[in-house]
Amino acid sequence: MEKVRIGIIGIGNMGSSHARELAKGSVAGGELAAVCDINPDRLKWAKDTFGEDLALYDDADALINSGNIDSVLVATPHYDHPPLAIKAFEKGLHVLIEKPAGVYTKQVREMNEAALKCNKVFGIMYNQRTNPLYQKLRDLVKSGELGELKRTNWIITNWYRSQSYYDSGGWRATWAGEGGGVLLNQDPHQLDLWQWTCGMPKRVMAFMSFGKYHDIEVEDDVTAYVEYENGATGVFVTSTADAPGTNRFEVTGDRGKIVIEDDKLIFWRNRIPERQFNREYRGGFGQPECWKCEIPITGQNTQHVGILRNWVDAILKGTELLAPGIEGINGLQISNAMHLSAWTGKWAEIPVDEDLFCELLQERIRNSKYRKNISDSKVLDVTGTH
Repeated sequence: MEKVRIGIIGIGNMGSSHARELAKGSVAGGELAAVCDINPDRLKWAKDTFGEDLALYDDADALINSGNIDSVLVATPHYDHPPLAIKAFEKGLHVLIEKPAGVYTKQVREMNEAALKCNKVFGIMYNQRTNPLYQKLRDLVKSGELGELKRTNWIITNWYRSQSYYDSGGWRATWAGEGGGVLLNQDPHQLDLWQWTCGMPKRVMAFMSFGKYHDIEVEDDVTAYVEYENGATGVFVTSTADAPGTNRFEVTGDRGKIVIEDDKLIFWRNRIPERQFNREYRGGFGQPECWKCEIPITGQNTQHVGILRNWVDAILKGTELLAPGIEGINGLQISNAMHLSAWTGKWAEIPVDEDLFCELLQERIRNSKYRKNISDSKVLDVTGTH
């Protein structure tokens, strides 16, 4: 295979952006072969933009079964990611999905099982993994440079959204349309980076408000506390109502702390590890000598195009995936646990109780104002299998 023929399902904001990059040759070895959308206006836009030779479909099954593509890029609403990916795997196609992997882990686990069974290249659009800042943080943590982790804190509140943003689509910020709020729509990248760099927590206690600052059904303000297997703790704070907002990620270990903020990585490095200092120091008041180091960051943040290139290279050359699709379940485990904790007022363990989560999500879908606008066969029975 010299080229990968790619079909894009869903050509809204993100799907159309990916289509443009492929069409202008930004992804070596990747060819935009077809697009699919249920909105005829979007198909007309694709025809006008990319020309008569591009295959157009108004039905995802028809595209998947067409034989005109080698792979699909799924850029649809959240609930549709796993069922469309599973259909593509069953036809022997490679798959790249937009974030999040899905709305609930039971659905995503089934997608992962289908991916492993067919042995095709499966990626997820975690484009923030291309950011050298987070790559360096991961390197410093995984190599032991920071020592054993003690604490993680991420304040990510620069996701401001006005009411008019939410009013722009009836599906927005509804349980039936999106399946969640800031955690499902804005934060999947941060939740992924959090676990990618620092590992998975084992349990969470979350406090969240639903429609606190906006006329919406879902969460727009969240504070969550997590615990890790080694006893470390973490806090995750997010909102779509802070103006101005903050994006500050702080990771503390035995050998100091790392702060990522304003596109800089600062390593406050202890000359002697804190635990060693604690055992050996006899001077009463005192603390380890600490050096403030601004770590040089090299490399380009290639974002979405970088993930596209990596996915195509994995298909053509066997290159290792930067963002394997099966890892999409990890950040979703955390957000599902946060929701479950907030709904029940109790600790939520990770892995999450999938049956209980689906039961409580189903209740919210049943009462969602968007439910009447979507097909029951698509998403409403989340307690079953797809």
